[in-house]
Amino acid sequence: MSVGSKGVAGIIALIVRLLLGSCGTEGAEDVCDGPLVSSLPPSSFRSSSQLSGSHGPVFAKVNRREGAGGWSPLVSDRYQWLEVDLERRTQITAVATQGRYGSSDWLTVYQLMFSDTGHNWRQHRQEDSLGAFPGNSNADTVVQYKLEQPVVARYLRLIPLDWNPTGRIGLRLEIYGCRYTSDVANFDGSSFLLFRLSWTAMEMISLNFKTMKNSGTLLHAEGPGDHSLTLVLEKGRLLLYHQQGVSSSSGGRLLAALGSLLDDQHWHHVKLERFSTHLNLTVNKNTQQVHTPAELNRWDIHQLSVGAVQGHGLQKPVLSNRNFHGCLENLFYNDFSLISLAKKNNHQVTAVGNVTFSCAEPVAVAMTFTDSQSFLQLPPLTPWSSGVVAVALQFRTWNKAGLLLTFELPQLEGTAWLYLSEARLRLQINKADRAILELSAGSGLSDGQWHSVEMTSRHDCLSISVDKDEGATSHSSVPLSLTTDCQLFFGGCPAPQRSGQECRNPFTVFQGCMRLLTLDDQTVDLIKVQQRLLGNYSHLQIDMCGIIDRCSPSHCEHGGRCTQSWSTFHCNCSSSGYSGATCHSSTHEQSCEAYKHKGNTSGHYYIDVDGSGPVKPQLIYCNMTEDMAWMVIQHNNTELTRVYSSPELNHHSVYFDYDTEDEQLTAVISQSEHCEQELVYHCRKSRLLNTPEGAPFTWWVGGPHPGQVQSYWGGAQPGSRQCACGLHDSCLDSNHFCNCDADFNQWTNDSGLLTRKESLPVRSLVLGDVQRPGSEAAYRVGPLRCHGDKNFWNAAFFDKETSYLHFPTFHGELNADISFLFKTTSSSGVFLENLGIKDFIRIELNSSTEVVFSFDVGNGPLEVRVEANIPLNDDRWHSVRAERNVKEASLCVDEFPATTQEAPADGHIHLQLNSQLFIGGTASRQKGFLGCIRALQLNGVTLDVEERAKITPGVRPGCPGHCSSYGSLCQNHGRCVEKSNSFSCDCGQSAYTGAFCHQEVSVSFDPWMSITYILKEPYDLSSNSSVIPSSIYTDMSLRGENISLSFRTLQSPALLLYVNSFFKEYLALLINRHDELEMRYKLHSSRDVEVLASRVTNLADGRLHTVKIWRLADTVSVQIDRNTREDFNLTSDVEFNSIKSLILGRVQKSDELDTELVGLASLGFTGCLSAVRFNSFAPLKAALLLTDSHVTVKGPLVLSSCGSSSAAKPSTAETTHSLSDQPGSVDPGQPLVNAMRSDSAVIGGVISVVIFVTVSALAVMARFACTRKETYRNQEVKAAQPEDAREFPFSSQADSPRVDSESQKEYFI
Repeated sequence: MSVGSKGVAGIIALIVRLLLGSCGTEGAEDVCDGPLVSSLPPSSFRSSSQLSGSHGPVFAKVNRREGAGGWSPLVSDRYQWLEVDLERRTQITAVATQGRYGSSDWLTVYQLMFSDTGHNWRQHRQEDSLGAFPGNSNADTVVQYKLEQPVVARYLRLIPLDWNPTGRIGLRLEIYGCRYTSDVANFDGSSFLLFRLSWTAMEMISLNFKTMKNSGTLLHAEGPGDHSLTLVLEKGRLLLYHQQGVSSSSGGRLLAALGSLLDDQHWHHVKLERFSTHLNLTVNKNTQQVHTPAELNRWDIHQLSVGAVQGHGLQKPVLSNRNFHGCLENLFYNDFSLISLAKKNNHQVTAVGNVTFSCAEPVAVAMTFTDSQSFLQLPPLTPWSSGVVAVALQFRTWNKAGLLLTFELPQLEGTAWLYLSEARLRLQINKADRAILELSAGSGLSDGQWHSVEMTSRHDCLSISVDKDEGATSHSSVPLSLTTDCQLFFGGCPAPQRSGQECRNPFTVFQGCMRLLTLDDQTVDLIKVQQRLLGNYSHLQIDMCGIIDRCSPSHCEHGGRCTQSWSTFHCNCSSSGYSGATCHSSTHEQSCEAYKHKGNTSGHYYIDVDGSGPVKPQLIYCNMTEDMAWMVIQHNNTELTRVYSSPELNHHSVYFDYDTEDEQLTAVISQSEHCEQELVYHCRKSRLLNTPEGAPFTWWVGGPHPGQVQSYWGGAQPGSRQCACGLHDSCLDSNHFCNCDADFNQWTNDSGLLTRKESLPVRSLVLGDVQRPGSEAAYRVGPLRCHGDKNFWNAAFFDKETSYLHFPTFHGELNADISFLFKTTSSSGVFLENLGIKDFIRIELNSSTEVVFSFDVGNGPLEVRVEANIPLNDDRWHSVRAERNVKEASLCVDEFPATTQEAPADGHIHLQLNSQLFIGGTASRQKGFLGCIRALQLNGVTLDVEERAKITPGVRPGCPGHCSSYGSLCQNHGRCVEKSNSFSCDCGQSAYTGAFCHQEVSVSFDPWMSITYILKEPYDLSSNSSVIPSSIYTDMSLRGENISLSFRTLQSPALLLYVNSFFKEYLALLINRHDELEMRYKLHSSRDVEVLASRVTNLADGRLHTVKIWRLADTVSVQIDRNTREDFNLTSDVEFNSIKSLILGRVQKSDELDTELVGLASLGFTGCLSAVRFNSFAPLKAALLLTDSHVTVKGPLVLSSCGSSSAAKPSTAETTHSLSDQPGSVDPGQPLVNAMRSDSAVIGGVISVVIFVTVSALAVMARFACTRKETYRNQEVKAAQPEDAREFPFSSQADSPRVDSESQKEYFI
């Protein structure tokens, strides 16, 4: 729209406003706080009762002394009320109360009710659902309560809830507000208004409506392109639909659903606002953002029908074509009052049917059963003696069970119960505690909608029906026999001492609303019941329905499903990834680092980077190494991919779709200490960046969505337009900054890591020089890999009780979660505190074993305590998690059971803080915390305590000393190594490897294979002729050994381990011919060998067995598997002198062996050995890692996973992967392109099986075909060359965790 047309539209709008008058909630007044009661006539005041003529309601005016100085009822109880008629609908902004003059009578707590008609009252509630307001503390002071939101009503009713205990109810009242004017239209269900609009583009439509019908069309807007928007009421909710096409067979697409219980005959405000890319739909106080189709962004409304769908007549209605039945008020299109146009019979408006401009107010008196003591007792009707009984009513409730009606049957000596059970209507007639009749009808009756019930008994027919639906009707031939003495009890039963007639209720009491009670087609006058002129009742709210939808808006977060009963709601968090009463707390860790420090090893884990924040958890692969925990995020093409030359193709573009959403990607990169992504380009006559001065042929896009164009390559500096070789001055052609830019007719490559986090991840790649004849290229963009968690290790050390850190006010009004780790040697101290005017929140260490979470949201202080059974001041890390929401507060410390406190029902729910947040202390500088606080998060947001500590006296950044808490994660003799942030496990003294020294090191042996670990090299006498020969080897003598290993074999006898010495002493561990374990010690060259035999048998059964041997001097202890430890004693000697080497497998020759052992040693060992450890030596690990020059391997070294399954069948006992027997070799320099993508789980599984079978076959072939013995360190691992890649010189090393392979085991860390 042009500037000029906008100006004209503005002038037109102004003229229309001036001509039609100002209509709205404020009328013509700027200030709306004038007193309203003082000028009212006596007829405007009513009350439930009065103590005397001088205590009447007409005297209840603030600061007046007429009569007895105010109103006092006859009886002081909660059924009394004072009502004021303001004579017209008025905007009310405040209410003031005062006690009765010159008395001790005043209110301390009261409720406010509002109404337009004097019926159908609505209880006023504050923002946090409180319905009670504070009153007076004496008889003279005027206490004013300003409404948080103005209320428009004609009638106000004040209900005393509590009063001065030494007096009675006494009240003087003032109401403040101003005149309210509005334009109203009434629709009778068959009428509507049609507006043809040609002014300006729609920016906003707003209106108020009220109705008793739960369905009907409010608005239907049509515009160009046959697009339409429809706002309909369905089951008390407001639905917004979009529909396109006059012949569309669809009923439209639902864009939004908002509100609930909108059929309560009270005014509700609706506003629809249009923005550039979305709509905002507001119902009452709740707003929902609606993303609309792009074609609606510039869409104008040509025709607007109000009260019905009235358009081309060809579109299928969104719902059954139900017109609106009720009243509309202040209907505005932008600034134009459409109802004013209709009232003036404007030519742009067509009224169809009986549209009137005043609101018809149907009266249907309802009553609310509020609690377990609620009941209504009604007398019988005389005609029942004729044998015809008819009872009808309407009800609405959220409860699935509850008694609707019960009465005695004297002639049957029985009882009838009409009740709800499992949200179905049931009728049961009971005699002598036995059901003689049961009927049921309906279903889903606990949905909060009004449902009609009819029970009719005529002669030989008894029936019940729900919502007049024949499908929900049940019949029986048992008639009801009632007498005039029978009393009807609705909702429940009175206390026994209060009822003149027996009433029994074996079911749950009813909580909900009832209306339109009829007995034999005669409507029960509930106003007479309220005035105690008919029947009896208790704990009823009459002339109002107090139902509340606690799920609208829903307090359930993160997709939790809300269900409710009358008094509470419940969140179903299953499948959401969150837990707690409102699905607020994430069940997943925020990084791989956090998983690692819980003892988890490599694998796929759900990562929730912002905890309780809005970002959803994502499945990410965590690669746990000894030093780091890597997050590996895959995309749709991590393989080396070949690009062929094509004259028709100017460039080749590829886009990368990551497994993780953009929000998650951004958060992962932001919180990680380091991120990297490999960028590889293989080329032959295919230039890359066209350095040094030409326009780049190739570029990539990276960074947060949508990303930025980057023209440097992996391994180079951002913005440098170089490759890694250019940075290091090592390119093939020194005139260029990339190898590929030399444009050689031979294969070369440029590759490297991208490490600038602001440029990650790589989102797309454009290859430009691929169209020339002879150009060939291949590219690879690896997965995004990140390690380190800046949040997890963010710590501060508080070394003074008066020191603290302060941060901005914590905003957790409805949901607040606080988590952190601490360690201290002090027995008390405040971790965190934030104050408001009255509200506060605090977490503190109350004693050495107790943590306390305390807060106040206006209901009084509440404490949640966790008592630990161990000291918490042990200078180890302990975790604390506190959560407070509208339902409950909880506190969890370490793995101790969480403590929970429920929130008061219908109490204050908003936590209102206004001071600074103090960490490690308080504003008063008392009870400060001494120690470390780490990883502090509030509602998923990390507080940077480490950065703040750098500038705060008495607080130091960081906190060392992690091994005291995490050292136990290092297994199998692994040693915990401290780091400034984190720790690592040193597996140097362990027979295992991996992040926690937890991964087995297993090798399969054949009869020709051996591993020799040289414990002491032979001494060269020529190097020092002065050394006495007898003292050469004394430094390698032992008085004890610690041996552990696992094995699996079918061989018997078999030598498992052999240790010899320079003095012809030895130790041999073997399985004898009886399948028993033997230890043979020869600790003196001139004495016989000592044989120690275990009593455990069947060790050569192909199953995994674990052996542990401890010797100290002459005492030897042996434990096999979980059998009882066996103890032995040596008699010959206790010192193992000058040990030389340890041998696994075949022993080639040894002079010290006896004849029997020589024969056994020459047979070698067939089977699997795992986790072999001799004192601090790990020979298998040393052989595999190739880091120790003391190890020698003869024969093929075959990896095995025999230690991973202890109960495997002998035939499948060994799963091996050979590192030495790989067939074929490829032409050096030619890239191998993997034809399969690693992101296919099915293909990956097939590949795994094929690789397993192939490699197993190769291992068997190698076992029998190997004819020469060579050391492992001289062998090469070679890969097979595909037939179609003879000239493609480089192999792909995809870092993909999706396809399992032995290479992923951390043997080489």
